[in-house]
Amino acid sequence: MNNPYQPIKTEILQVIQETPQIKTFVLKPENHFEFRAGQFIQLTVPGIGEGPFTPSSSPYKNEKLEVTIMQVGRITSSLHNMKEGDLVGIRGPYGNRYPLERWKNKEILIVGGGVGLAPLRSLFFSLTHYINDYPRIVFCYGAKTPEDIVYKESILDKWQKEFKNKVSFRITVDQGDEKWKGRVGVVTTALEGINEEIKKITESVSVVCGPPIMMKFTTLKLLDLGYKPENIYLSMEKNMSCGIGKCGHCQLGKYLVCRDGPVFTYEKLRGIPQIWD
Repeated sequence: MNNPYQPIKTEILQVIQETPQIKTFVLKPENHFEFRAGQFIQLTVPGIGEGPFTPSSSPYKNEKLEVTIMQVGRITSSLHNMKEGDLVGIRGPYGNRYPLERWKNKEILIVGGGVGLAPLRSLFFSLTHYINDYPRIVFCYGAKTPEDIVYKESILDKWQKEFKNKVSFRITVDQGDEKWKGRVGVVTTALEGINEEIKKITESVSVVCGPPIMMKFTTLKLLDLGYKPENIYLSMEKNMSCGIGKCGHCQLGKYLVCRDGPVFTYEKLRGIPQIWD
């Protein structure tokens, strides 16, 4: 039986500076590794420790794995100091995934904030892999400033050209600059007039990922717009540690986020007081 705590040796092939505080690491695991959009991995920095991260690459490209990480603490700071050729470890994948098979023939609304765009990037690749299964995809994303937009080239140019007839992009920043010609405002402002693009809101699926306060107010806005709690999917990463439901650090009501999530519908979580803590 495989040891669930034994990481796979993994080489860093490339380090991409996305924003001043966010980098994408292109990884090459020693062994074959697969995951599905929504699942997470435990990434180990030798001699330092490990932490949970959601892959940001396409699940349909297994030769490499990408993880987008913000520098916020000891482990992430150590990762940000690593370079191409360095070795890390990964184990997993863990948790559940987005149930794409249940979303077929439904309109999809994606709402991301900050580095929360990372797991949504993997979801976006999954949705566009079967783009004709979904009549409409609306992609809303908010960042603090234009400099803080993750995957800037893709989200502002490449994706919009490639999927212009199938995906509508609504990108906003809290504070613009002299070069910014797009929307200004928190990400919930990008939802204004969404019913002009999403024709059947009560049947549509929405997916939300970002800082807790952003997820809270986005969820409340979606409910006001007519989204059903069972159709609002939240990507939660609350205090995950061991990744396999043993340590209990990620308890959320009756759930363990690493075991029962990290993908939850709002219907499952709405009665839990500490959901947004």
